[in-house]
Parts: sequence; C-alpha cells; structure tokens
Amino acid sequence: MRWLFNLSFRHKIPLWTSFLISFSIFVVGAALMTRAYDDMKRAVVISADNLAHTLANTVAPTLLHDDVWRAFEIVRSPIRAESSLTPVQVDAVVVLGRDNKVFVSSHPDTLPMLSEASTLGADWVQLAARLSAPTGNKWPLVLEPEDSNYLYVALPVTDKDAHLGHLVLRYAKSVFHPWFIDTIWQGLGIGLLVLAVLIPINWYWGSRMATPLVDLAKRMGMMLEKTPEPLPPDLYPYDDELGQLFQAYDRMVLALRDKATLENEMVKSERLAAIGQLTAGIAHEINNPLAGLITVVDTLKLRRDLDPRALRSLDLIDRGLTQIRDTVAALLVQTKVQARPLNQHDLEDIHTLIQPQVSKRRIQLDWSAAMPAELPAPASLVRQILINLLLNAVQAAAEGGHVSLWLGRKDGSESCLSIVVRNDGTLLRDEQLAHLFEPFASTRAGGHGLGLWVTYQIVTQLDGRIAARNIDGQVEFVVNLPLGESSCSTASA
Repeated sequence: MRWLFNLSFRHKIPLWTSFLISFSIFVVGAALMTRAYDDMKRAVVISADNLAHTLANTVAPTLLHDDVWRAFEIVRSPIRAESSLTPVQVDAVVVLGRDNKVFVSSHPDTLPMLSEASTLGADWVQLAARLSAPTGNKWPLVLEPEDSNYLYVALPVTDKDAHLGHLVLRYAKSVFHPWFIDTIWQGLGIGLLVLAVLIPINWYWGSRMATPLVDLAKRMGMMLEKTPEPLPPDLYPYDDELGQLFQAYDRMVLALRDKATLENEMVKSERLAAIGQLTAGIAHEINNPLAGLITVVDTLKLRRDLDPRALRSLDLIDRGLTQIRDTVAALLVQTKVQARPLNQHDLEDIHTLIQPQVSKRRIQLDWSAAMPAELPAPASLVRQILINLLLNAVQAAAEGGHVSLWLGRKDGSESCLSIVVRNDGTLLRDEQLAHLFEPFASTRAGGHGLGLWVTYQIVTQLDGRIAARNIDGQVEFVVNLPLGESSCSTASA
C-alpha cells in the first residue's frame, strides 16, 4: 500500500477524494435501501393489519357456529381478489382455533384443516410458540423468521371479549423484490448522476491544487543546481495557506536572486581589483619604454631624407603606439580619454593589421564602413575595439569561414556610431553569454579572456553599450557609441 501513498499529489488528491465520494454515496445508498425495505415492510404490516381486522371480525361468527364452508369462502376472498391498489397480495390466510389447530385455511392442500400448527413447518412452530405465550404479545403480531421466505402477521379473533382463536396472514417476501429492485435502480441512477457531477469537479479542483504543489516540488529540487524561477502569478491566485506558501516561495526565490547577484558582484569586484593592481603595475612598466618609442618615432619623422614608404610606415607605427598609450590610459583612469577623431586612415590601419590573420585562416572578410572623412569618436579607443572584435571573430570562425564588419551611424542617427561584427563559428551557449565580458572568461581553448573584457571596459568608459547574441546561425557583437559630446539615445544593443 505504500506505493499508493507515494503517488504524486496530482493523482493522489483526486483518487482519494473520488474514493471518499464513492464510499460516502455507497454508505448513504445502503442506508437508504435499508430504510426503504423497512418502510415497505411497515406498509405491508399496516395493510395486513387492516385486512386482518376485517377478516377477524367477519370470520368470528363462523367460529362460533362451526361454519367451515362459510369461513373458507371468507379466507379465500383476499386470495381471489387482485387489487391494483394493493400490489403486495397475501399469500395465505389461516384461522387457528384456541388449541392452535387449523380451523380453516385458504390452501387446504398445503395447510390442511385440523392440523396442529406446530406440524406445518419451522415457521409455524415459532408462530405457535409466540401465540401460546400467556402475555407480552403486541397486536398485530409480526413474525419474520430467520432463513424464511415468508412474513407472518397474526391477530386474535374475539367475540365480545371471548377469545376464539387467531387469524394468520402469510406474505411471500419475494413480492417485495419488484418494489425493492425499483428502489435500487432509482437509487443507483441518482448515485451515478451525483458521481458524474462530483467526480469531474473533484478531479478539476484536485488538479488545480496539486499542479502548483508539483511545480513547487520540482523547482525546489532544482535549487541546489541553480536559482529557480518564481511561480507564475496566475498559477494559484488565492490567499489561503497554499497561496501563502507559494508567495513565501516567490519571496525566497527573489532573495536568493539578490544574494546570487550580490555574490557575483563581489566576485567581479575582487577580480577587477586584482586585475586593476596588475594593470597598474604593467602600465607603469609599459609607459616608460612607450614614451621613449614615441619620442624616437617623432624624431625620425623630422628627418627630411625619408622616402614616402618609410614615412607611411612611421605614421602607422605612431598611430599604433598612440593607440597602446590611450588604451592603457582608458583602463586606468575612470574618465573619457581625449584623443583625435576617427578617420579613414585608422580603418585602413586596422584592415592592414588583421589581414595576415585573415589570409592565414583563409577567411572571407566582408568589410562595410560607411563613414565621412572624420567622426567625433576617440580614434585610438575605437581602433582597439575594432581590432579586438575582428581578431576574436577571425579566431572563432571556422577555417575558410566568414567574418563581416559593418560600421556606420546607427539607424541614420547623427549622435550614435554602430559597429556590428559577425562570424560563422561555434554559437555561444547561454552560460558563455552570461559571463562573456568578465575577465578570464574565454570562449576558446588557449584564450585568456581579457580581450573582450578590455573591449567592455573601453566601451563603458565611452558611455556606450556592447552586446552579443546568436542570430541566423552566426555570432554577432554589436557596439553602440555616442559621437562627440552628444548622448547616444539608441545606445542599447
């Protein structure tokens, strides 16, 4: 039976309630059937009492005058008469003398005259004993012997207080059956009608109550793996004890979410603090030789004997060193870096710098950069963003795959620069998307995870937005940056 109690509430509540409803209807039906049987028997006794009084008064003179034939006609009259008003007919009528011998009977072949009552069968032995009792009989005397198919009703026959004998009416219990069966069928029909109404209602309400409990148990079981989702507000919109339980669960889930968010922020802050200390040390060591390199390049550019090719190379090196200096500054200082505007030369530099990686991996690069001669955006930092995103895309794309860049004003806006980089490499999982811009959260083997973190830091410093998603079977990075001092109203990716 334990398996029955181990069932889900979704099945256990409707099953147990259905059982209780059916059992209650059965008990009530049995009680009503018993009551109906007693009522039918009482109706028969009342009818028999009326008939017995009539016959007793009529048959008394025949006993006084020993008129057997007249008595026989009297006791046979109820047998011959069939009245629709009396559906239960008497089976036999017997008149007993004072000595308990049969004076006359309606069936002389089975109940012969002048026979001792005790010789007519076990039923008549009990009846004779009751009739011979000196006191204690209540008239009419009703006798229903055990294991008997008959019901007996007896009444004394008297004449002016003189006791002459007894009149006995015998009824076959089988005549009760049609009444009783009709009553059973009616009760069964009503019971089935009640079940047909209550069982669906019971299953509906049982499921209505159990489904939230099942959902709650499922979510509670997932709590060790991850913070579960709150229950839908319309799942059980009531304020009883069950509704209060679900509301407490929702409050607990929200508290766990806040706790998890706080813990993530603390971990992220600790990581950023450690990286900040490391970056400060590295930046100090980088800035010293970097300043010397920039000075050397500036000195070389002052020479007049340089050919145009060397001069272009020095310009490229100068912009690259400036980019390194501005990028380091952006990571160390929580203010916007003042730099020259972005121009076409910066885009050409980026294309030149990533071309070796593109050629090595046989990547198809789609380059679309719609921009004027200059844009009011910090060139060094935008260059770093583009280089990081493009190199990541080239490394993430399959060999011989596809990488695309689109750069231009977002939706024609004059105040917002949009950068979209796509690759056809492996799609990012939900867990990777959740921690994509955290330090050391690399999405490929051998990666250190700092490229996207640096990009995120630069975009944040510029009051921009960066986001990643999977779209049309590709991985897409979108960066929106404000241009100049204007705010980028469509900065959300």
